[in-house]
Amino acid sequence: MKPLFYSHSGLIRDPLDRKAFDGFSGDGWRTARARWHLYWQGKSLFAGGQAVSFDQFDRAPTVLLGRHDSVQIFALDLTDWDEAQATNFAEQHGAEWADLRRYGPGLAEDLAATLAYGRGMAYWHQRTRFCGVCGAPTLSAEGGHVRRCTNPECGTPHFPRTDPAVIMLVIDETGPEPRALLGRQAMWQPGMMSTLAGFVEPGESLEEAVRREVWEEVGVRVGAVSYRASQPWPFPSSLMVGFRAEALTTEITVDPTEIESARWFTLSELRDPAIAQHVAPRPDSIARRLIEEWLADA
Repeated sequence: MKPLFYSHSGLIRDPLDRKAFDGFSGDGWRTARARWHLYWQGKSLFAGGQAVSFDQFDRAPTVLLGRHDSVQIFALDLTDWDEAQATNFAEQHGAEWADLRRYGPGLAEDLAATLAYGRGMAYWHQRTRFCGVCGAPTLSAEGGHVRRCTNPECGTPHFPRTDPAVIMLVIDETGPEPRALLGRQAMWQPGMMSTLAGFVEPGESLEEAVRREVWEEVGVRVGAVSYRASQPWPFPSSLMVGFRAEALTTEITVDPTEIESARWFTLSELRDPAIAQHVAPRPDSIARRLIEEWLADA
């Protein structure tokens, strides 16, 4: 199968490059052969559904994402602009600010992954402007991959964080036809269902998190858990770790504080285009991959 969306950017993440640019205090970023991806309030710049980037920009970047051949790839967060500034800039370039997920599935895989990477880094910078230890301001360092506390009595370095989450397709093979368990959040578009998911808690393994989340959300006990794939999901800052899980029980008891509804779908139902087109999760998600992989294996 093809690589998952928002992974495999192909960028060279060289620590020597990061140290060379450090906090972007010099003029190296002005003279570098570069490509710039811009962000505003978590959105990227698009024109006609295609990403808009720039060869230069008269402002220090937020982060060096990496290098593609000899071209340095920068991300610049312009969230300090007000809405009028951001809108005027976009209109000057015949573009719009939009969530990456709106156009991501139509982009080249490496570009979508690069934009997702930059979005995650911009989000982290916005939320790490002050030290979590002493409250003093932080400054960017090492090409934007570290923020250091400016308090000389503290000096704590802060590094980009990723929140691991498990996402699992729960399977029941005890009946006449295999079934998969899908759930639904109230905020989703009508009819859409997806695999269950949840964040990993301190002190538990990924497999334990799978079993706990399934029990909490739908009251189903899970036995064997097998890893399938992972996907960066910087919306805002997750790493989705995908599993297939074997159901030991099948009665569903939904926790309404977790999800809106859940039900078992037979293999035949999920292979029926009339059902699948309404039920299937978004095409750029690992949830979709877990379902399609199971359908192919079965």
